[in-house]
Amino acid sequence: MKHAKWVALSAVLAAGAASAQQALVTERTLSLDAAQQAAAATLESCRKSGFNVTVTVLNKAGRTKTVMHDDKANPHTVENSLRKAYTALTTRAPSVEVAKRIAANSSAQGLLLLQNMTSVEGGLPIMAGGDVVGSIGVSGAPGGDKDAVCAQAGIDRIKAGL
Repeated sequence: MKHAKWVALSAVLAAGAASAQQALVTERTLSLDAAQQAAAATLESCRKSGFNVTVTVLNKAGRTKTVMHDDKANPHTVENSLRKAYTALTTRAPSVEVAKRIAANSSAQGLLLLQNMTSVEGGLPIMAGGDVVGSIGVSGAPGGDKDAVCAQAGIDRIKAGL
């Protein structure tokens, strides 16, 4: 009888240990070094085209890893680049896709009521395989399409490490 109780207790403890292990999640996210490299390449790309921009790079959790605000970039570009990056991160798609979703279904406008969301082009998710590991947002070029081209240059710089 005592042996049966110990076996039962051992089973309960083992089950508890197994569920404790399952309570933790390991996620891949963008490193500071990769974020800085991507931001620098993005800024470099925009400067070559004559654009003064702000670049914001977020990690998987939506935390700011780095911001690069060019000397002549307008002040509003800091917030706008953050919104673009946040939108790309949380929707797992380029920020301009929100505008397309709204055009296809007007009830999707509710997305824009959420903090830090935008439908302006210039934010891209950073993918490693099928996982979003971060995002990059650019603001300041004369058009979101140009911001997106610069953002892609930043992602291309770190692509080998993803």
